[in-house]
Amino acid sequence: MKALICTAPNKARIEDRPMPQPADGEVLLRMRRVGICGTDYHIFDGSQPFFTYPRLIGHELAGEIVDAPRDSGLATGQIVTVNPYLACGTCVACRRGRPNCCSNIRVLGVHADGGMTEYLAVPAGSIVPTEGLTVDQAAMVEFLAIGAHAVRRAAIEPGSRVLVTGAGPIGIGCALFARIAGAGSVTLHDRSARRLATAAERFGFEPGVVAGPDATTELAQHTDGEMFDYVFDATGSIQAMNAGLSHVAHAGTYVLVGLCRDDLVFADPEFHKRETTLLASRNALSVDFHHVIASIRNGAVPTDRFLTDRVDLDDVSTAIPALIARQEQVLKAIVTI
Repeated sequence: MKALICTAPNKARIEDRPMPQPADGEVLLRMRRVGICGTDYHIFDGSQPFFTYPRLIGHELAGEIVDAPRDSGLATGQIVTVNPYLACGTCVACRRGRPNCCSNIRVLGVHADGGMTEYLAVPAGSIVPTEGLTVDQAAMVEFLAIGAHAVRRAAIEPGSRVLVTGAGPIGIGCALFARIAGAGSVTLHDRSARRLATAAERFGFEPGVVAGPDATTELAQHTDGEMFDYVFDATGSIQAMNAGLSHVAHAGTYVLVGLCRDDLVFADPEFHKRETTLLASRNALSVDFHHVIASIRNGAVPTDRFLTDRVDLDDVSTAIPALIARQEQVLKAIVTI
């Protein structure tokens, strides 16, 4: 079978690999769609901090069940997505019901081989049925669950003011689920005016604020000088993450969704005088996957407005550099298998 292997930074190729043989309790999937996300771009360019080469990439997955254990409740031909966060089940995080931050976690496509291939075997417990969704929509559930999880972590109070920094797919996902959670206003902030315009045109958000020397003043004007009750950073940029504290209102909450290699540094007086709640948000839980699926079904998340590019599996190795080069124009690229 064909599989896309990232062999080193800036190097990827299609390899022929043997068909997987499902172990006890595993499901065999024929892969149908795989989303390409920022993690994949960072793997390709060598900036992903939790990664070793070579690796079969891909973790935004939609597949068709070929074979499943009899007691799984799954049926041949069923379209499903995959929760790609393989947890140990025994560590302190798992015991507390937080397998998304398992201390021994293995994420498909990052720590373990992923799904940008023709067939994949995964534990039956990782399968998430997606009745009522198309295969394209099923491939978008995972990245949307990242935003849904971050918003659930924040426990947004209805009517509150929300700022999302980073208007890529994860940031827009955060913004959508903040709106679903009852935020009174959602403002987007990004260094790209084009990304902000896309978010406004496609998803109905107000015109955002472009990052720059006057951005903090402009953001203050959006809130009568009080700043935002909840700030989500979805940039993965240490400069943006460090600067984001100044956008948090007194008694506000700052949620770090993006990931980078660098040290986070805040001025302690600024952090303390706000009595800031600081949260990290990592991956997602099953409840977030189901919330996303329900939100797609009821029309609250217009997935068709995310899809900007399609790529065939055979072309991915050459397509990724081009997608990286035009990230301002790309929201979601999906690989067809």
